[in-house]
Amino acid sequence: MFRILEKYLIGPKIQYARVLAPEIAKKARAGQFLIVTHGENSERIPLTLADWDAREGSITMVFQEMGKTTHRLGELKAGDSIENILGPQGQPTEIRNFGRCVVIGGGIGIAPVYPLARALSAAGNRVTAIVGYRSSQHVFWEDRMRAEAETLVLGTNDGSAGRKGMVTDFLKEILEGGGKVDRVFAIGPMPMMRAVAEMTREPGIPSVVSMNTLMVCGMGMCGACRVTVGGKTYFTCMDGPDFDGHAVDFDEALRRLSTYKAEENVCFEEYQRGRGYGCE
Repeated sequence: MFRILEKYLIGPKIQYARVLAPEIAKKARAGQFLIVTHGENSERIPLTLADWDAREGSITMVFQEMGKTTHRLGELKAGDSIENILGPQGQPTEIRNFGRCVVIGGGIGIAPVYPLARALSAAGNRVTAIVGYRSSQHVFWEDRMRAEAETLVLGTNDGSAGRKGMVTDFLKEILEGGGKVDRVFAIGPMPMMRAVAEMTREPGIPSVVSMNTLMVCGMGMCGACRVTVGGKTYFTCMDGPDFDGHAVDFDEALRRLSTYKAEENVCFEEYQRGRGYGCE
């Protein structure tokens, strides 16, 4: 059992949870994730490693309540326990001195961008962070991002905080500004990551995307998380989640992402009616 040390909302249905997990905290690296099981008979879901403290032995998860399982996790409080957390899973992001890096986070994807920006800065890179939120109500970790990035560009869809616009608008300004960009990292909704990859394709800027595919086992056995990159099949949980954005088949990935939407909706509706605990 993994005891929750601290838990609270940092935005509309956006939960912060700091959990005691010393063995995971010792090995955690930027780009990795967790497989979380809420309780007995619960489904296994992937959640981002948003932060960790090896000395304290804690890890931090930031997640949005979307379906049944994330809502059930959202009901837990400090002092409660999560039955099982597997991690750190996946390959860490390659970190070295690339030069000037642009890291882009959209929505809940801003959480994993934070440790990425921290690691890139520590490696000597000049980091520009672009973070995009739906509105001012959804803004979180602005202070953390400012502390790790040389330059922070914050925007919202409605202009209620920072600048009005999409992260791709701000990336376009940087690319057209004439300054050299050596590498781009994007984490967030799949359509956003695809748009970023298309923008950097012609100028030939290496671009890394963190794929949020369907995932069941998280250990390379079930094949649910497969993704096509450069015409070859990879498993996101073992080979990723980072891939070359210019080589990812995003059309296929987006189709696969919606495979179980109908079932997910039915399960969540039953949960809302106070039953449905057999839907896992």
